[in-house]
Amino acid sequence: MQVLIVKTSSMGDVLHTLPALTDAMRAIPGIQFDWVVEEGFSQIPTWHPAVDRVIPVAIRRWRKNWFGSEIRQQRCDFKRQVQERRYDCVIDAQGLLKSAALVTRIARGSKHGPDCKSAREPFASWFYHQRHHIDKQQHAVERLRELFAKSLGYAKPQSAGDYAIAARFLNHPPADAGQYLVCLHATTRDEKHWPEQNWRALLELVAATGLKIKLPWGAEHEHQRALRLAEGFSHVEVLPKLSLQQVAEVLAGAKGVVSVDTGLSHLTAALDRPNITLFGPTDPGLIGGYGKHQHSIISPEKNMATIAAESVLAELLKVIA
Repeated sequence: MQVLIVKTSSMGDVLHTLPALTDAMRAIPGIQFDWVVEEGFSQIPTWHPAVDRVIPVAIRRWRKNWFGSEIRQQRCDFKRQVQERRYDCVIDAQGLLKSAALVTRIARGSKHGPDCKSAREPFASWFYHQRHHIDKQQHAVERLRELFAKSLGYAKPQSAGDYAIAARFLNHPPADAGQYLVCLHATTRDEKHWPEQNWRALLELVAATGLKIKLPWGAEHEHQRALRLAEGFSHVEVLPKLSLQQVAEVLAGAKGVVSVDTGLSHLTAALDRPNITLFGPTDPGLIGGYGKHQHSIISPEKNMATIAAESVLAELLKVIA
């Protein structure tokens, strides 16, 4: 059975889809998935054993010059890739008008997705042949597992979801695995940042444990923050710029992780690494860390600055004990 998944972004949403593939792989022997995903996250689907082909899309980049000649050619090439195969089932797991109109609509095969009461954008359901009601009062991972089960015709398992990627990384750990912590300090919104003085207070407290600390980063402003956080601390390493695959390898070897609300926190969960995620204005609710050893510290005042470094270290030491 050949299935096309449309789940383009964001990083957390893409990772949350993996357990649904694992369910389907166990329920339907021989099933294979092609996956349309934003180019920046195209490495993630390749880690799952049921994925045959990844089709990168660049909607975010294309929007900047939609009618430019180069972008038009890229869109034509993308359409040709999507239509190379006729699928037994096309699952739009995004539930947005842009994914339905720009991607799902052009795919060849029976199109499935959430109904108008379940989709994030109700009008997206117009583009599906089969519409499924999905209970919104459950974690995002469970909603996706339910959508896949109803689309492909098997009973949703009662057991916890399995991302099925941890073994890929944990079976080949880095040489210093278990000797360091990772601090995920970068996120997209200013109000979700933990203040730098709080991070530095935590780094200073960790020195007494004998553990090293690694600081990954993506954009240059995140690199500069990492350098400021590490200044004067011999036990803190600012990593070079890494691919998503390389970041996953670093996370897989960590004894524990402290993170703000960011996509890499969900990657940590997918890799079964002990993780403390800090929340201020955002509520983990039904989209927080899903998996083993995932813990949250939520500011009652909805203010990241009120989360004390001492509280974070105390919770971290309990988790990694």
